[in-house]
Order: sequence, then structure tokens, then C-alpha cells
Amino acid sequence: MYELLLSGGLLADPERGTLRAGDLAVHDGRIAATGAPGSLTAREVLDVDGLLVAPGLIDLHTHVFPGRTGLGVTADSVGVEQGVTTVVDAGSCGSDAWPHFRAEVSAPARTRVLNWLNVSRHGLVHGHSELAGGARDLDTAATDALLREEHSAVRGLKVRMSRSVLGDSGLAPLRTAKELAGAHGLPVMVHVGNEPPALAEVLDLLGEGDVVTHAFHGKPGGLFGAGSEPLPQAWAALERGVRLDVGHGSASFSFRTARRALAAGIRPFTCSTDLHCRNTDGPVRSLTDTLGKLLALGMPLMEVLACATVRAAEVLGLAGELGTLRPGSAADLSLLRLREGAVTFTDAEGERCEGSRSLVPYAAVRAGRHHPPTSREAGV
Repeated sequence: MYELLLSGGLLADPERGTLRAGDLAVHDGRIAATGAPGSLTAREVLDVDGLLVAPGLIDLHTHVFPGRTGLGVTADSVGVEQGVTTVVDAGSCGSDAWPHFRAEVSAPARTRVLNWLNVSRHGLVHGHSELAGGARDLDTAATDALLREEHSAVRGLKVRMSRSVLGDSGLAPLRTAKELAGAHGLPVMVHVGNEPPALAEVLDLLGEGDVVTHAFHGKPGGLFGAGSEPLPQAWAALERGVRLDVGHGSASFSFRTARRALAAGIRPFTCSTDLHCRNTDGPVRSLTDTLGKLLALGMPLMEVLACATVRAAEVLGLAGELGTLRPGSAADLSLLRLREGAVTFTDAEGERCEGSRSLVPYAAVRAGRHHPPTSREAGV
């Protein structure tokens, strides 16, 4: 007999693109089986009637280093408490602060916490110009050692390539990040924003598996440059296997840019939030709210869910372990309510978009352990 059974829900499987009634059994922290309604038994049964049973949502870009940085929120507040089973901190921590991050953030969290290690040794601990000091902001030996020794938690490097961060460092930190990560077969996540450097120059340095976060911002010098068509370098990067990530943030997601990109045939590969203490009350709020914005833009439900499940797991090198409903994979599951009805979403520029559906987190199962309904949905 299995330990836990989720019964009566709709199995939302973005990997296969299917949505079907069915039961899912969990045993020893793993998905043990899926089957037709009523076909499985377990010692504990959760009635999930009316809910989507989806692979555990993965937020590829968060800031969860409170106390040590000015942006941090607790991992669980944007993780299991919002129906999200994995959060990835995106550059809050560099090599200098890694022992503190591991002990203060990863170890006590109920949410799975992974890391994009900042190529700057400081991360964001000393402010937001972590690469303006040139070579003295880098400790390549320590970063290289962490990529080798902490590979289960550190899934790649983060480098912020915008004017306010870099000072006179130019493209050098990105080249360093690419060399260090490439030596370990890991990707780089690149923050893009206000030029310099030009987005075209940044894209030319990226290869298969690398991630451009904030890809759909509305600032000057984005995907479309000063023209009406996407940059040639953007098309070339996509052909090389570079992934475009939403990375909403306080100032980095524009409905206008996203609409133009979708019309041109450029779609988000992944959807993350860039959640931190300055945007949890808006415009970002949560991963499910951000996914709802993609629904409002006309993207299909299964594609939207894939952006925060199977595709996000692929980016992290964890395909088959996370982001899937396959038996044998980690029993990380998000229980979501697909709510029908008018809803208004707001982007980082204050533009509103009317939608007809929203995703509301109900509860989470993380490594086989049930985390009760969120207060927003309790008793509904």
C-alpha cells in the first residue's frame, strides 16, 4: 500500500501535454504510480477534487537571502506557502557568502532551494553594483571550487549585465562566467536591462542551455532594439539553444514587449518571477500570478505550466527528477485551482491586461510531504 494518494483531481502533465482525471500515489518521497480514478489505494488519502495536480512548480529566479541582502524574502514565503516546491536564488549569494546561504537559507527551508551562484564574490550582500570594481570583485578559484563541490545545489552562474551593475567592467564578467560554468558543463543565467552593454553583444556570447532572464522587459535596447523586428542576434541565439526567461521583477516584464515577441514567433522558454521584498505586493506577487499573465496573453495552459515545470527542470539539469509526473521522480507536486472568471493583471510598467482564467495555489506536496492549503484558499 502506498503512503499517500491524491484522489479526484485532474493530472496536469505538461511533459505530455495532457490534462486528465486520475489518481496519483506517493511512496518514500517519490511518485509511485498514476492511474484511473479509484484504481489506487494508500494509507493517507487527500481529496483533491476540482484541483489540478501538476508537477511541482519551479521558480528559476528569486531572491531568498533575507538579512544578508536588502532584497531577500524567506524561501518558504515564495515557495511552498504559494504552492511552489522549488525556488532558485538568482545571484543573491556569491562565493564569499555561500556557507551562510547554505546554513541560513537552504538547510531550514521546507521548499527545495537551489542556486545560481553570482559570478561576483560579493553577490548582492554589499549592494547592487557587485561587478563595478573589476577584477577585485571576482574570486575565480573559490567560484570554481563551489561549482565542483556543491553541484547538487549550485546549478549554474548568474551574471548581471546592465549599466548600473557593471561600472566599466563591460563584457569581461560574462566571459569569465562562461569560462567557469562551461568547465563544469553548467549554464549561465544572464540578467539584461539598460545598456550598455548592448543586448546583441551579450547574446553573441551565449550558447546552448544559457538563460536570458528579463528577456521581455520594456526598457530601451531590448529584444527589438530600436526597430520593428527582433534583433538578428536574438534569432541566432535561439537557434543555438539559448533560453528566454520571463524574470518579471519590479521593472522587467512588459505586456507590450511580450505581445510583440509572441506575434513574431518568439515565446518564453521558462517563466520566473524575480520575487523579492519590493515586489511581493505587486506587480509580481507570486509565480502563479505571473503564469496567469501568460495565460492572459493567449498562451495555452499546458505550455504555460511547462514554463515552470518540465522546461525549468531541463534548464537546471534535473529533467526526469523534477518538473514531471513520471513514476520514480521526486514527489514534488503543486495543487492548483484553475479559476474561471474575469481577472486583471498588471505588468512592471503599470499596463493592465484583462484575462479570463487564473491559477490559484491551493497546497503543495514536497518530497512526499503534504503542505496544507494556503490561507488564500483554505476552506474553499
